[in-house]
Amino acid sequence: MKKRLKINGIIMVCAVIVVAFFPKVFIRNYSNDPGEEIIELLGFALILLGQIIRVSARGYKAEYSEQSQALIQGGPYQIVRNPMYLGIFLIGLGVVLAVFQWWAAAIFITVFIIRYLLLIYKEEKKLLKIFPGAYEEYCRKVPRIFPALSSMIKLDISSYLPVKLSWFKKEVGSIITLLLLVLLVESWEDIRVEGFRVYLQQSLWLFLTFILFVILVILLSKWTRQNNENSADKNQDNLQ
Repeated sequence: MKKRLKINGIIMVCAVIVVAFFPKVFIRNYSNDPGEEIIELLGFALILLGQIIRVSARGYKAEYSEQSQALIQGGPYQIVRNPMYLGIFLIGLGVVLAVFQWWAAAIFITVFIIRYLLLIYKEEKKLLKIFPGAYEEYCRKVPRIFPALSSMIKLDISSYLPVKLSWFKKEVGSIITLLLLVLLVESWEDIRVEGFRVYLQQSLWLFLTFILFVILVILLSKWTRQNNENSADKNQDNLQ
């Protein structure tokens, strides 16, 4: 775990240094084009969606993995085998769409594939040794990183995207920091050209998207609590 975080940290530092030295090459210039505003909004939405998936996957695994001695197949792990990496992918792609030139998305996707596919293959070999039969069956049923639309439609969202507010409390600092950094970079040129008041008026959709994110988190946490209570009642009825 520490080695993985160290490598990811090195990649992030290198990316920041390159962008800092060549900001005009990578960071998108100000434009009043509605199409670009839609792309920025989409990027912001992907960041928030990625955060929900990442927190759900990390929280669910921490609560049900029994110190990594059990093969997790519920929650977000029932639609993809690597939901945390899916969340990271959406967050990274969202940052690129919100801040950088569009062609930078190709660089991000390439780096992500090289970095995380190698990591996934390494982790899969380890899991095959620990859970040989069960993991092979799990791989046949569940895709590696991108979910099938049919499974998402068939299942209740609260079953494959469980959320607890306690899980978000542990991540709220990093989530807010990332959002503020993205907004700072994205808004700097807009404010300089149009002024702060005009920028606030045009950023209403970003604010509404964040409000929808908060509402979705609250609803998912409520549905998760209800599902847990229903499961507990069924277990108690079976014991009786």
